[in-house]
Amino acid sequence: MLNIESVNHIGIRIKDRVKSVKFYENLGFEALVDFGFDDGHPIIMKHPSGVVLNLLGLATTQNQNNILMDVDEKYPGYTHIALTVNSLNVAKEFLKENNIAETGSFSFKGMSAVFIRDPDSNVIELDEYEKGSDHP
Repeated sequence: MLNIESVNHIGIRIKDRVKSVKFYENLGFEALVDFGFDDGHPIIMKHPSGVVLNLLGLATTQNQNNILMDVDEKYPGYTHIALTVNSLNVAKEFLKENNIAETGSFSFKGMSAVFIRDPDSNVIELDEYEKGSDHP
C-alpha cells in the first residue's frame, strides 16, 4: 500500500486568467501566489477549508474534447471535483445570488448534489450528506 496522507491540490488548466481567478475567489478561494502563469506555471489558490487549486495557463484550445461527467461523449480521465458543503440549500442560494448556474443535480442514498461549471466548463460537484449515511 502507498502511504498517502491526503490530496495535496487539484490542477485545472484555464483559458482566461481574470475570469477564472474571479470565479474561484467568489467561491471563497484566495490567490496565494503566482508562480508564472504566463509561462505555464500555476496560480496557487486556497480555500479556508484547506482545498488547494493550481490554476494552470494557458489553455491553447477550446474544450471540444473536455472530459465532462454530464455530456454524452465519455472520454477517459478525471471528470470533476466534488466539494462537500454543510447545507445544499445554503449553497444553492449562494449560487443564485452570484448568478452561477446549476447544470445538474441528483440525490442518492443519503447524499444530494448539484453541479456547476467554472468559466472553462470544468464540472464542480457540491455535495451534502445526511447524518448517518453510508457515504465517506
